[in-house]
Amino acid sequence: MQVLTTLPLLLASLLSSSSAAAPPPSGYRFTLTHVDSKGGFTRAELLRRAAHRSRHRAATMLPGYSYSRMSSSSDTRPTRLRSGQAEYLMELAIGTPPVPFVALADTGSDLTWTQCQPCKLCFAQDTPVYDPAASSSFSPATCASASCLPVWSQNCSAAAPCRYRYVYDDGAYSAGVMGAETLTFGSGSGGVSVGGIAFGCGVDNGGLSYNSTGTVGLGRGSLSLVAQLGVGKFSYCLTDFFETSLGSPVLFGSLAELAPGAAAAAHSTPLVQSPWIPSRYFVSLEGISLGGARLPIPNGTFDLRADGSGGMIVDSGTIFTVLVESAFRVVVDSVAGVLGQPVANASSLDSPCFPAPPGERRLPEMPDMVLHFAGGADMRLRRDNYMSFNQEEAAAFCLNVVGTTSSVSVLGNFQQQNIQMLYDITVGQLSFVPTDCSKL
Repeated sequence: MQVLTTLPLLLASLLSSSSAAAPPPSGYRFTLTHVDSKGGFTRAELLRRAAHRSRHRAATMLPGYSYSRMSSSSDTRPTRLRSGQAEYLMELAIGTPPVPFVALADTGSDLTWTQCQPCKLCFAQDTPVYDPAASSSFSPATCASASCLPVWSQNCSAAAPCRYRYVYDDGAYSAGVMGAETLTFGSGSGGVSVGGIAFGCGVDNGGLSYNSTGTVGLGRGSLSLVAQLGVGKFSYCLTDFFETSLGSPVLFGSLAELAPGAAAAAHSTPLVQSPWIPSRYFVSLEGISLGGARLPIPNGTFDLRADGSGGMIVDSGTIFTVLVESAFRVVVDSVAGVLGQPVANASSLDSPCFPAPPGERRLPEMPDMVLHFAGGADMRLRRDNYMSFNQEEAAAFCLNVVGTTSSVSVLGNFQQQNIQMLYDITVGQLSFVPTDCSKL
């Protein structure tokens, strides 16, 4: 496991020393779309799908398999990685001439990959499958290159093509060759192209249907798009969960600053680095309040421990916040007390629902829920950031938080609605401020 601890530093050094290209622009802006935006789902269906994906993704965050691993073609051992499921899609283009593709934007992984010709097995996609042979800017990676992760390619000669294989815990996988290419963000005269981006060219992609044609890694590792662009920071602002047709802005570099006039209201907390899961963005959650009262959750419940267990991850790919079971039960009991209603599914770790009084057709007034992070950073969640009203099956008030028997908690994107989230990797800090994301 020591190799995993030192690998990000090794790769950062190799990538920086091997890149002699002109520096990229100082900032980028593009739009995230929700994976369910074209599904025509009802509110109840959106909530059910959200709860399922939140539990599934949280289950892949255990230290035993939550790091990304690539292997050479001679290594046929199965590799265990994070689930390919995420919540937001990014539209961009690859190659020269540029070929559009849609990718999952994932703050929990580093590698960017897309489907490639000649396809051995590819998911159906609306756009042409990228063909490296037809691109004048494609450059194959050898086993000696930084992007090949030479620490793990022990049976691969230096001049041989770098072959990778990603296998996710849910059975999805991508396999192919590593290379470098030009990525284009935006379209027309406003498009910006950046060359020399290391990526996976996937010719064999199976298992889970991704609702995309690849993944863009936005994690903390040196192969992530954030690191390769050399921008040091990025931010996103997620619009209303139920307004799935609205796009959400994601900003890189100089454009990632907090909304004008909002800096004074922002709160900041340190990003914690886990040697066991180096690509994830951990923060220190110290407690939770509801209506001004601190909930009786023991100190240290959310601490990141030396063995890699515990902690709280901030994740764009998990919808509902996931709390360790002991804390989850306290929060549920407290919400039940405010509503004066019993929990309909008390024994479950699913999103708990409470029967609505007869004739009730909307959420009652609810106190703010506050997440207390290290450094005095308080994230204030209004009612609509943690509750929803379900009237399509049985009228009920639902708490959009789920529990887990895992030791890892996750701050989900439902709670991040209309809050601009700024990840400053250079200084190791997460800042956040309430924002109308549709106007950013």
